[in-house]
Amino acid sequence: MKRLAAIVSLALATGIGIGPTGTQTAYAQQEKDPRVADLVRTGKMRVGLGLGSPSGAMKNPATGEYYGAAVDLARALAARIGVDFVAVEYPRPGAIIEGAQTNAWDVAFVVIDPERAKQVDFAPPHTQSDFTYLVPAGSSIYKVADADQPGIRIAVPRGDGVDLRLTPLLKKAELVRTDTLPAALELVRTGGAHARAGPRAALLAESVRLPGSRVLADGFAVIFNAAMVPKGRAGWLAYVSEFIEEAKASGLVKKTLEDASVRGIQVAPAGRPRPQ
Repeated sequence: MKRLAAIVSLALATGIGIGPTGTQTAYAQQEKDPRVADLVRTGKMRVGLGLGSPSGAMKNPATGEYYGAAVDLARALAARIGVDFVAVEYPRPGAIIEGAQTNAWDVAFVVIDPERAKQVDFAPPHTQSDFTYLVPAGSSIYKVADADQPGIRIAVPRGDGVDLRLTPLLKKAELVRTDTLPAALELVRTGGAHARAGPRAALLAESVRLPGSRVLADGFAVIFNAAMVPKGRAGWLAYVSEFIEEAKASGLVKKTLEDASVRGIQVAPAGRPRPQ
């Protein structure tokens, strides 16, 4: 009921109706937009979900329910188009890109990266944050520069945005890649890594599961999260871009973050700011 109430609130913010059984209806879109006519014909929008962060997507192990800020935003987008939301699950955000060449999903939400932009097209970003480090209790790492030292092992989820960003940046430290976000945190817990690198919002959420751990005050890159579509889908891109800009202006993006209790992240400015 709590999740349904959150979706109802999101729907109201965008003029989307919710039926008495929780079924989404898109009465706000009286005429089907030709840019997404093929999605309307199939009756569904497949959303790539990389699990691990409340700012993106999480999964309740008991119920199988997906939740998170990006999940709520995707549901609102599907409802606006007037199609069903269909989840396509991946073990980490970086793995979503693997589906770009196999037509596995229609839209997904990840950190913008130049390498990814070679395979997909990005809408304007909807949130802004930074990459930083989580370190265990007693760590001598207090700022980003302390981490890039000989003998330091830094855990990152394989292929995620932080992996792509750190690979060319680090000069002395060693990256230890994992197949899931929880596995990266577990390396820090067990001493297999001296730090876990990732988006600030994800690390703040993880820090409560590792008593005494700290998230550094400084970061090593400003990052933007955005919706993406496969290359060659100009109509989809234009439609999703329009939706994202409206969602930022209306307060919908802010509400998804609040409903997910996400810290360390904010709504991105209008338009397409350049990552730093």
